[in-house]
Amino acid sequence: MSEGKMNEAQVAAYCLGLPGAREDYKWGGVRVFSVAGTKMFAVLDLAGAGLSFKVADELFLGYVDRPGVRPAPYLARAHWISMAPPYPMGSDELRELLQRSHQLVVRRLPKRLQVGLLI
Repeated sequence: MSEGKMNEAQVAAYCLGLPGAREDYKWGGVRVFSVAGTKMFAVLDLAGAGLSFKVADELFLGYVDRPGVRPAPYLARAHWISMAPPYPMGSDELRELLQRSHQLVVRRLPKRLQVGLLI
């Protein structure tokens, strides 16, 4: 187990390693990780402004109470959180949260699109 901190390159590599994940560059320098074409599960700002991803509805308020974690601009109503580097959690926890974000998005897809994407 590596409890160190992840950097942006490690976050991107991890996101792209999740089933069916792909990346696009949008909004003038934002790296968007998605499944099923357009369903975002993580966003990485290339200017170093931070990482954003979805968390379970019932966990949202607990995460935004933590130091260094805040509601994601424009996406907070969908229970997305945001954090600036260096990320305020260890790599194991961050990987788990990114995987959960991916799975939250996958589970909202039609059943026929979920095949091969569920972990």
